[in-house]
Amino acid sequence: MSTSHPSIAEVAALVGNPARANILCLLLDGRALTAKELAFAAHVSPQTASEHLGKLTEARLLWVERQGRHAYYRLASALVGPMLESIMAGAAEGPPRYRPRSRGDEALRNARTCYDHLAGRLGVALAQSLAARGHVVLGEDGGLVTPAGRAFFADFGIDVAGIGRCKRAFCRPCLDWSERRPHLAGAVGAALARRCFDIGWLSRERDSRAVAITEKGASGFAERFGVRLGGLGRDGSDSDISPQRLLA
Repeated sequence: MSTSHPSIAEVAALVGNPARANILCLLLDGRALTAKELAFAAHVSPQTASEHLGKLTEARLLWVERQGRHAYYRLASALVGPMLESIMAGAAEGPPRYRPRSRGDEALRNARTCYDHLAGRLGVALAQSLAARGHVVLGEDGGLVTPAGRAFFADFGIDVAGIGRCKRAFCRPCLDWSERRPHLAGAVGAALARRCFDIGWLSRERDSRAVAITEKGASGFAERFGVRLGGLGRDGSDSDISPQRLLA
């Protein structure tokens, strides 16, 4: 049966190429980058990168915007990021492979962006805090914000009613590849991440999806969400480790 959409096998083949996987993962932080920047990050020639970008765009995994002589590429939709995170989570369940961890690996595991929402230990801890306090209810495929949650988010500067009118999933879990538990995605997750950047709790790392937690953010996450950033363990519990452990 013919279809205008790529099949699972086609998408899997596209993502399975190492250079294309590197390109997609680099765009997981929601930025738009040029072909030259993506070629450098994927360790391929500009000509090879152009071929990869053409295939990814044709398959609707990437979206391209042209401004004058430059073309900027970004993930085509909010669906692509969670798909990539789920693949990484599945890959992490495979046979163990020895790979020395670097400082960059730990930074990504601590706090990073997954397209436009927060992931890593920070993202999971925030989702757990919101669920434990009855602000959100997360199921396997979706979620909702409770009346108490709407009041909480409003006090935090997020208009839940307003973001509910956008054309995307409102509130849902996204499986975190490093923590193997859900973080908060959808319009609510995106608004939460955006607010944390706007008020100076988080700052972006150059050429990385990792984000740094500022001293203001360390205090704010502890006071507002009950999350102590210095010691985010795999169970999401607090510890007395200094917040500077998560700072770049």
